[in-house]
Amino acid sequence: MTKYMRHAAAFCALLMVALLVNAARVQVVQAPSYDGNTANRRSAIARYGQPRGDILVDGIPVTGSKDTGEQLRHERTYRNGPLYAPVTGFASQVYGTTFLEHAEDGILSGTDPMLSLFPLWNDVTRVRNRPGDVVTTLNRAAQEAAYRGLGVRKGAVAAVEPSTGRVLALVSTPSYDPAELSGNGDRVTSAWARLNDDPEQPMLNRAVRQTYPPGSTFKVVTAAAALDAGVVSDLDAPTDSPVPYKLPGTRTRLTNESDDCEDSSVRAAFEWSCNTVFAKLGVDVGLEAMASTAQAFGFNDTGLKIPFSVAPSTFDTQVDKAQLALSSIGQYNTRATPLQMAMVAAAVANGGQVRTPYLVERTVRRGGETVATTGSRPIRQAMNPATAVRMRELMTDVVREGTGANAAIPGATVGGKTGTAQHGIGNSGVPYAWFVSWAQRDDQLEPRVAVAVVVEDAAADRGDISGGGDAAPIAKAVMKAVLDS
Repeated sequence: MTKYMRHAAAFCALLMVALLVNAARVQVVQAPSYDGNTANRRSAIARYGQPRGDILVDGIPVTGSKDTGEQLRHERTYRNGPLYAPVTGFASQVYGTTFLEHAEDGILSGTDPMLSLFPLWNDVTRVRNRPGDVVTTLNRAAQEAAYRGLGVRKGAVAAVEPSTGRVLALVSTPSYDPAELSGNGDRVTSAWARLNDDPEQPMLNRAVRQTYPPGSTFKVVTAAAALDAGVVSDLDAPTDSPVPYKLPGTRTRLTNESDDCEDSSVRAAFEWSCNTVFAKLGVDVGLEAMASTAQAFGFNDTGLKIPFSVAPSTFDTQVDKAQLALSSIGQYNTRATPLQMAMVAAAVANGGQVRTPYLVERTVRRGGETVATTGSRPIRQAMNPATAVRMRELMTDVVREGTGANAAIPGATVGGKTGTAQHGIGNSGVPYAWFVSWAQRDDQLEPRVAVAVVVEDAAADRGDISGGGDAAPIAKAVMKAVLDS
């Protein structure tokens, strides 16, 4: 009898061990696969069981959370949603996350192990951290000025601090309210369908995800390349540039919107945006040097993140001389985001150095303790420092006595470049209005802001657009907001 009891006890112990092993296998080894299973709602319930962390601008939250009392308890809210949508993106219980809500989701949802003082213990106990906050680099006044300046027009604004790369403003219009997508149910589904079917594309972030032909604003790059290559040594010397200029190897004749461009000096041609002069300059510089300079400014960079990804701006490196001429005046296949053109202006303002732009200053725990900071960012030398000094001269002349007069700010030195970008079949579309600029207060040691503005549906004739009638006043308002901060 005792023998049978021993056997039964041993068998029971074996079963207990098997149960424990199986429980460990399910709860530890296979836990990640169960967590990721779409049929498992526990992770979603836990995710929305506590308020989401906030995104801050000038120390003030532009996001929030509300308790719905439902199973997915907390729903995302937004303050001035359309104003900050290109920065925050949305956090939807149905459609996921975008932009900062996506790039910093670990911090905002509380899943980032850096939020815990004892991450290994949290892994074992599966305790969820309190979400942290994301502190942005945005300047509230500049963001509001950009949004107000664009108004009902379609376009975008990007502003950066030249010496650091901090993104000060990032605006895209038309915009939308991310709160429309926060929850679940028919209301959210209907909003998603309406926003995606809207031909105006309000969810498109035109500041970083849309590329445009930069038009004459690209002449900043071409002039820098010509000065660095030694093709131009005297800004006031005649350039031997015929009008019209016949594109090499073709019968196509390039003309200008401005008069007095024939054999114009680089200074005068830059002030009045002579296409013939800069098309010929690009050819004289050559493809290799033009491409090298464009890439030093940031063109063809497919890995730029701020921390969400930025669409690459492009300068075609496999073109013939006629195509190079057009590329050098911001046409043909040359494309740029507003953020890229803000980087071009910033490089001129910063002695030729391009600072990699960034949007997140730091991430913090709910109590304010810093989790991580952005740290130093890569630097590229886009042009020689001496070239940058001369480019600042050229851009200052544009605002003082050229096509960018609408950007002038009393008590500050402002440099700028206007641009008109043709598009559509046979260039039939209303040209895009561009303006890139930088500004330095007279009582300060260095420029504080560089801006790029593009207006897609500029309600003006072509002369007004090339004269900075649409984009330059918006840039002025943004620069003034930063200088007055």
